[in-house]
Amino acid sequence: MSVLVVGISHNSAPMALLERVALDEDGVQKLVADAASCEHVTEATVIATCNRLEIYTEVERFHGSIEQISKLLVDRAGEGVEAMLPHLYVHYDDGAISHLFQVAAGLDSMAVGEGQILGQTREALRRGQELGTVGPALNLLFQQALRVGKRTRAETEIDQVAPTLVSAALDETTRAVGDVAGKYVVVVGAGAMAGLATATVSRLGAGHLTVVNRSSDRGERLAAQYDAHAVPLEQLVAELGRADIVISCTGSAGAIIDAPALAAARAGVDRPIGLIDLALPHDIDRGVRDLPGVSLVGLADLAEVLQGGATGQEVLEVRRILGEEVTAFLAARRQASVTPTVVALRSMATNVVDAEMSRLESRLPDLDDVTRREIQHTVRRVADKLLHEPTVRVKELANEQGAVSYAAALAELFALDPEAVDAVTRPIGVEEAGA
Repeated sequence: MSVLVVGISHNSAPMALLERVALDEDGVQKLVADAASCEHVTEATVIATCNRLEIYTEVERFHGSIEQISKLLVDRAGEGVEAMLPHLYVHYDDGAISHLFQVAAGLDSMAVGEGQILGQTREALRRGQELGTVGPALNLLFQQALRVGKRTRAETEIDQVAPTLVSAALDETTRAVGDVAGKYVVVVGAGAMAGLATATVSRLGAGHLTVVNRSSDRGERLAAQYDAHAVPLEQLVAELGRADIVISCTGSAGAIIDAPALAAARAGVDRPIGLIDLALPHDIDRGVRDLPGVSLVGLADLAEVLQGGATGQEVLEVRRILGEEVTAFLAARRQASVTPTVVALRSMATNVVDAEMSRLESRLPDLDDVTRREIQHTVRRVADKLLHEPTVRVKELANEQGAVSYAAALAELFALDPEAVDAVTRPIGVEEAGA
């Protein structure tokens, strides 16, 4: 079994293409289910963010799996295979493990070092667990990735030197409308990104803060945390007439703010307005840029701004930690791969000893208990000593790179029953693998 990742992100594709593969939660769950149902796939989950869509799978074979998984993304983009494939990337086995660790550490993010990706990685694990598509392999991998992400932030300042998307967008917007402090700010949406936006502008001293959301309950809950005002989506146009800064991150199917609506809302208003669109697909029609006094910052604009956001020294230190963690994880995985064979071998030895003791007792029925126990103890010690060196060495050799499978060689030499080896591995359930 090996890990296969097929994905598309801001590093490999333009925002226009990322918008076409963007999915809501129902769409993400369907993608997970579709991936899990592919031939040769035993486990699956998806990391979905505003600038990334990655399918993580545990597969029995590389060829065949990669074509099917890639097709899932091609179909969702509505593009031809030839146009889409250059924008997809593939990581397999060791490379897939290294890639996930980099993602969790924030090194692959648009804002290098940003911390939100940790929550999105945790969400991918939770989603796969709840759907029943994550088993022992991906559970162990994602749990370790989360630990690695936390370690890099605890031991370096990678998350302090790199801005979040919200902070970077506000930095760009304030050049046109001035500082956030005292401004009338409207946040459209109530998801994770909207929560981050609301917290950020509240901390920066927004004079008035309104949360606009289609679901009044979620909007009111978010607003209550920051002493903000909550209104339904139907009142968005009215809020646009009052706003100095609007941050939209709903991820709706189509634009919810267009040029005619904004022009009507701003009629008679002569102060500038800064619009920030952090949704994918975009919430704000690009035509608003043609209106006087309107500035718009979208994800595509932030891609260039955030290049090199983290210092080179911090990135080098994170890469050093990732190197340690990947090496340790691969070594532990290789050792774990031989454990079922070692356990099956020792179980076979125990059965041989028990069978020979039964044979001896049938031939010597008058054997007293003390002598029988001493003989049994001696035979078991002989078996343990004979097996000790081979089992220690096979674990050591498992760490060495190469094409030789020492576990398979051990199983072949001792004629171990393959079913006995397989029976040693017990799948980990959701309740055992809490995030």
